[in-house]
Amino acid sequence: MPTARWSRLGADLADLVLPSACAGCAAERVPLRFGVCAGCVASLEALTPFPTVPVPPPPGMPFCTAVGAYAGPVRGVLLAYKEKGRHRLARPLGSLLAVAVAAAARRGGAGPQAPVRLIPVPSTAAAARERHGDHMARLAAHTVRRLRAAGWDADVVQPLRALPRADSASLDVAGRAAAAENSLRIKGARIRIPRRGPTMRGTLIVVDDIVTTGATLAAVAGRLREADMQVTGAAVVAATRLRGGRSPYRVRAPTGARPGPKVTGSVPRTRGDGRASAG
Repeated sequence: MPTARWSRLGADLADLVLPSACAGCAAERVPLRFGVCAGCVASLEALTPFPTVPVPPPPGMPFCTAVGAYAGPVRGVLLAYKEKGRHRLARPLGSLLAVAVAAAARRGGAGPQAPVRLIPVPSTAAAARERHGDHMARLAAHTVRRLRAAGWDADVVQPLRALPRADSASLDVAGRAAAAENSLRIKGARIRIPRRGPTMRGTLIVVDDIVTTGATLAAVAGRLREADMQVTGAAVVAATRLRGGRSPYRVRAPTGARPGPKVTGSVPRTRGDGRASAG
């Protein structure tokens, strides 16, 4: 194991107890003190937030920022978190998502002093039971902790609930968006968010773990607009690639002198791009 000092993200990953193999690459016979091996830690720390748009984009989809491609260690860690019950991975994943949220908020004109409200895509009751909790609510809570530690005025709001919906695998982009929106409902006690003023108070960022067609993000934004809540953007951990390594996204790398938004405190700055091969 390298002796070089790891970033805060690396320290989070090092705190995890490895049940049997690395969460990122499934490598065995690695030091069992670590939930993710040093090589995967390095890959995750080499990610930088980038704007991404599905092709074709569904109508009403908010501008989206991702941290990496849904491949390699990113895919492995997300699957371990969502499907294998390794809930403590929400902590380092929250660090990654916080970087994407900061990038999305800055693009919308918000800085650390402006209130940023994260709206996690809600899980259905069945999914929450299967995963022993709403995985996105848990992830959003860790993301907010990271943002607050870095000086951001951040919080989580949950104005939506999700109803069961039929499989949309055979639907086109418009059909998926309609099915997703029909499954969402505004909760009875609607949350009032100030949206006026030069500081853009109440900047709303929809957060999810993975974006594929963008239908869910478009549906959430559409339902919130009906309730007079204007979404500034969306932030996700990963953008899905199609089979064969093709990406359904137009990926535009950030421009300017800095490789990404300046985020201080315990939210790690990352570098590089999610160029991992399809896994």
